[in-house]
Amino acid sequence: MKKVFICLLGIFMMFTTGCDNIDNNPTKKVEELMGKYQMLDEDVMDDLNRTIDEEDLTDEQKDRYEKLLKKQYQDLKYTVKNEKIDGDNATVEVEIEVTDYTKVLNDSETYLDEHKDEFNDDNGNYSIEKYTDYKLDNMEKANTKVKYTLELTLTKTDDEWQLDNLTETERQKIHGIYNY
Repeated sequence: MKKVFICLLGIFMMFTTGCDNIDNNPTKKVEELMGKYQMLDEDVMDDLNRTIDEEDLTDEQKDRYEKLLKKQYQDLKYTVKNEKIDGDNATVEVEIEVTDYTKVLNDSETYLDEHKDEFNDDNGNYSIEKYTDYKLDNMEKANTKVKYTLELTLTKTDDEWQLDNLTETERQKIHGIYNY
């Protein structure tokens, strides 16, 4: 009886130890990151607010831009395509689908070039505020989707997979503003 108990205890410990590590793999870490964007995780929102604060926008424009990016995050779709592990380094290829704000921004620039006088203030001077409102109006109407591939890298530290910092290009792709 004692041998059966020890054997069962050993199997139980193997099973529970194995289950503790089930989420400690590169793909799961990338899925967690994507889920954080979709769920508007506190860290994601802090990063978003820092990004918006760096922009030269009015308070109203900042609110509008924040709403656009929150919607972008919540609507983000992703598919993990591949995982490569090389020792303590890994790369996970993930395809994301987001609203294509790049097209809107490029079209807005073209429109500005052809109709600059429409963005003048009452004194006849170019108004960046008017132009920014125009861009935000068009971004709010955007419904075209675009797919991007991200090559997210991870490093294993103390037996725990950690995502490396996102590059500016990866952030732009998640925001839908990467100029393809």
